[in-house]
Amino acid sequence: MLKLLIVCTLAAMSAADIAEEEDVLVLKKSNFEEALKTYPNMLVEFYAPWCGHCKALAPEYAKAAGMLKAEGSDIKLAKVDATEESELAQEFGVRGYPTIKFFKGGEKENPKEYSAGRQADDIVNWLKKRTGPAATTLTDVTQAESLIADNEVAVIGFFKNVESEDAKAFIKTAEAVDDIPFGIISDDAGFSKFEVAKDGVVLFKKFDEGRIAFDGEISKEKLLTFIKSNQLPLVIEFTEQTAPKIFGGVIKSHILMFVPKTAKDFQDKMDQFKKAAEGFKGKILFIFIDSDVDDNQRILEFFGLKKEECPAIRLITLEEEMTKYKPETSEITAENIITFCTAFTEGKLKPHLMSQDIPDDWDKNPVKVLVGKNFEEVAFDPAKNVFVEFYAPWCGHCKQLAPIWDQLGEKFKDNANIVVAKMDSTANEIETVKVHSFPTLKFFPAGDDHKVIDYNGERTLDGFTKFLESGGKEGGAPAGDEDEDSDDLDLDDAEEDDSDVEEGHDEL
Repeated sequence: MLKLLIVCTLAAMSAADIAEEEDVLVLKKSNFEEALKTYPNMLVEFYAPWCGHCKALAPEYAKAAGMLKAEGSDIKLAKVDATEESELAQEFGVRGYPTIKFFKGGEKENPKEYSAGRQADDIVNWLKKRTGPAATTLTDVTQAESLIADNEVAVIGFFKNVESEDAKAFIKTAEAVDDIPFGIISDDAGFSKFEVAKDGVVLFKKFDEGRIAFDGEISKEKLLTFIKSNQLPLVIEFTEQTAPKIFGGVIKSHILMFVPKTAKDFQDKMDQFKKAAEGFKGKILFIFIDSDVDDNQRILEFFGLKKEECPAIRLITLEEEMTKYKPETSEITAENIITFCTAFTEGKLKPHLMSQDIPDDWDKNPVKVLVGKNFEEVAFDPAKNVFVEFYAPWCGHCKQLAPIWDQLGEKFKDNANIVVAKMDSTANEIETVKVHSFPTLKFFPAGDDHKVIDYNGERTLDGFTKFLESGGKEGGAPAGDEDEDSDDLDLDDAEEDDSDVEEGHDEL
């Protein structure tokens, strides 16, 4: 008895040594192992104090920790300042902020990457899926009502025989979805209460039509498509929290309305937008972006828009290559939006490529300034070897490269066969070259075949010089073979670039 009392006392003392902030454990290298022993199931956020994404996550992360604590759950949320605890960050392969990992059963090896949304409900649901059944067995109507009431979205399977093939397909679907709670009910009262006549699946949501029943032959693949297509509102606001759901969905064609929420006609614009959305459900995702929010300014820049040009409509496809489209009219009405979206779905729209006007002094300096309107004429000049830096004005790596690029231009300014140039890819787009990260360096050798070579060598004056003098052979690779440090250019990272810890490229 005395031995048990000592063990319990020591465990309590160990737990007391781990500080908490808003129900979130504060971990360091010195207490990490002890925390795992005390709290075997633990979600850990590796963050940087200056990281904007981390700051946005903080209140939702704390809210999730409080929700689990209130339920009496044994799951704990924790955080590590990776800038202070660099050894821990390195041990767990932290390359960006925030990095969130789940440690299960007190095991330190191979923690699972957190992969759901950044709202409290998403976090809690993901953790419950990782530590409990994929679908909760609902023994009565009250439990089903609670599941629906407590969640923004919930999916319930109605199966008289929970061992049926359809029920098994439902469970497999539940196992594949991290951020939505699933329940399964076989009680006759449940079928009656929710007016379900036969075995089936219903998605309940606190928006739009409130509920929608799956129609068709039940399979994991079809249920996943059904859920992904219906789990978001007909019109959704783009925020830090909703971004993972928007970009993680199956719908890759997005129409965006940039509008200030403070505008007098905001609700009228929203009503028109929502009315148009009804006919394109499952085909095009309708998103609105508050153009007054500072964090959204880079998204406006990505589409070549300024605040004073809003309200405005743009459409983008997020397939292998991003393609943007601009409506012919700026008037936002349901009729105009429907016409625009119909033309898109029928393949009748031409991509919208941004371009600045050609500067009068574009070729005055050793480094030539290219824009969309003069790019092909210069880059594909059959008599010239052209080396181009595609950059973004806000990109830190581009700023570091700028003086070296100027030196390169100076070095080759008197060479009649070589052109060193740069193009602001946030304001200019071209059909022939897709830019996926900043800076991107591409070489266009002389000739009529429009060949393109990616530069993947050292970003030094010596490296660039050898590359040019070798005709693009030393340090080059066929276009499309990006180096390991290259980051995808993603619209969901357009708010702020906190994700890149290592030097290399900045994401959009």
